[in-house]
Amino acid sequence: MRRGGTWIQRWRVPLGFLCAALFILFARPRPATLAIGAPISILGLLLRGWASGHLRKNDALATTGPYAHTRNPLYLGSFIMGLGFTIASGKWWLGVLFVALFLGIYLPVMRVESATLAELFGESFQAYAAAVPLFSPRVTPYRSGQAGRGFDQNLYLRYREYRAALGLLIAWGLLVFKAYYLK
Repeated sequence: MRRGGTWIQRWRVPLGFLCAALFILFARPRPATLAIGAPISILGLLLRGWASGHLRKNDALATTGPYAHTRNPLYLGSFIMGLGFTIASGKWWLGVLFVALFLGIYLPVMRVESATLAELFGESFQAYAAAVPLFSPRVTPYRSGQAGRGFDQNLYLRYREYRAALGLLIAWGLLVFKAYYLK
């Protein structure tokens, strides 16, 4: 990644926490919206965890696991987590705001990261990018012709992906509290 990156790359996580706080403030969760949103958020969390175990940042082009289906499975996982959280909020307009914020923040980040990967991995990345969508997953996995590595739990730990699970647990705890105790 370019040193420092763009301002949006540097601020995407703090902006995410700010958005989550605002969503919790305006949320009006109900048992039904919690029941629908929870499995969706868990699916996103699992995708993020799976992706982190296949990523060797700037050392190797990730094309295995979920990277064989989408070039940005971490962001897709975040989107799915946020979608579940937004459904649980019980407010449709928060969904519109979530999609607008996500696209405004992550689409530029994905484009900058693609340019960086093109610089780092050249023709390998170009072939991969031509076959694998930026965000929406393809059904059949991409095969680069090179032997791929499997999931590595040490990468999951190195990138501290468990923090996403902790953050999701806290956010969901607040939504559940709000649904059952702040009526």
